[in-house]
Amino acid sequence: MIMHPIQQRGQTIKQYDAPTTIESALKLLADYGKRARVIAGGTDLIVELDRNQRQGVDTLIDLTRIPELNQIEQLANGAIRIGATVTHNQIVASDLLRERGVPLVQACWEVGSPQLRNRATVVGNVVTASPANDTISALWAMDAQLTLRSLTGVREIPLRQFYKGVRQTFLAENELVTHITLPARAGKGIYVKLGNRRAQAISVVHLAIWLEEEPAHQTHTTNTVAFPRVKHVDIALGSVAPTIVSAAAAEQFLQGQPLNVDVIAEAARLVGVGVKPISDVRGSADYRTDLLPIMTKRALTALRDGHAVLPTDPAFLQAATNGLFPTGNGLESSHSQDDMIHTTINGNPISAPLGTHQTLVDWLREAVGLTGTKLGCAEGECGSCTVFLDGMAVMGCLVPAARAHHADIMTVEGLPDQSGELHPIQQAFIDTGAVQCGYCIPGFLMSGAKLLEEKPNPSHEQILQAYSGNLCRCTGYYKIIEAVHAASDVLAANSPS
Repeated sequence: MIMHPIQQRGQTIKQYDAPTTIESALKLLADYGKRARVIAGGTDLIVELDRNQRQGVDTLIDLTRIPELNQIEQLANGAIRIGATVTHNQIVASDLLRERGVPLVQACWEVGSPQLRNRATVVGNVVTASPANDTISALWAMDAQLTLRSLTGVREIPLRQFYKGVRQTFLAENELVTHITLPARAGKGIYVKLGNRRAQAISVVHLAIWLEEEPAHQTHTTNTVAFPRVKHVDIALGSVAPTIVSAAAAEQFLQGQPLNVDVIAEAARLVGVGVKPISDVRGSADYRTDLLPIMTKRALTALRDGHAVLPTDPAFLQAATNGLFPTGNGLESSHSQDDMIHTTINGNPISAPLGTHQTLVDWLREAVGLTGTKLGCAEGECGSCTVFLDGMAVMGCLVPAARAHHADIMTVEGLPDQSGELHPIQQAFIDTGAVQCGYCIPGFLMSGAKLLEEKPNPSHEQILQAYSGNLCRCTGYYKIIEAVHAASDVLAANSPS
């Protein structure tokens, strides 16, 4: 039988290695050469492999077991260093970055859904090198530096000098980006984005601004209103040109100017000077040209007035893990095609083969026989494959099956308690009539259960955040949201006072 290309499996991964030190990862990268790709979140790479877009690649080197790469730390000189496996949700949750890196926090919050942000890394976003990638413009405006390591040494490079073109960088074949460093800079910033929907949207246009103001005594007063003068400004434009670009004309004009209405309007007019917007499936060049001044005006006004808003008590779907996957401590592994994966699923030890060339959802269904988890879009858009990996909700279609080795996994089959009594979220879905065709329901149940574990009395907004990565094909969202509220009431009634 001849299969349509979309029915065929993607590239076969023959080898999967999970080192626990940077040195081991660099040696593997040098030994395997062009055969290997580094993986952390894998939210881009897994899709590319499934579409046969990485010809010649048959080996994955997983960095997520390396302890020193998952940290956000402030250095002695005041700079902030972000490790290669730090996720978007870690950035959003970081008090340090919420205080000193607002554009990056805002950009990370705009990426995907909670399940994706629990796995997707900022360094992965940087290395993928798409001009639509949200975090690159924020890091660009904040003058980020990259640390690149190989077996032969270390080099530091400004992020602005890292890109050759669309999805092209100056990263050598044997190098890893191990850290991003944000210099200690005075000022404040903002990130704004326009997408075609509220969540899970690739940018039509986005921009980031970092602004340093002159001291208060140098403000400019007009009609009794004091406006700060600009000491320095960086404006980065994303999803506009083939790479992230600076709005040089607007930056130059703003230097030394008071941020009054007229100055902001002129800066907005100048923001697209020298920029040649692209046309693609999300928007035409003319549309982007029209958007740039509008978004710039709004961003500069909000920044001046202190209205750069951060999410308050957001839903992460990571409960007590603090967004950290287990690292080190004997978790190093190496798998070829015939090696068994040893893991714990729904509290039971499980061993099964065939993990190197499958995603976690395929492996759970085909090798383990747990078919409750559904495969929908196979690219992290619909949430039907949501499972818990080491305590965090993730998209099973974007996790290599071999990552299950020595992990703790829960699927929808594990939601009932040991006596078989349904989880409150399951019973609430029945009671409220939230189940329609049923295909997407396992994912909704998993996201809802993790939300209630994390926030037993979630607000309506937190429920929407938790379900931003889950799509119902029958449009049954009202009853689904009602079910979460009902389950929350049951948990509250049963909790000890």
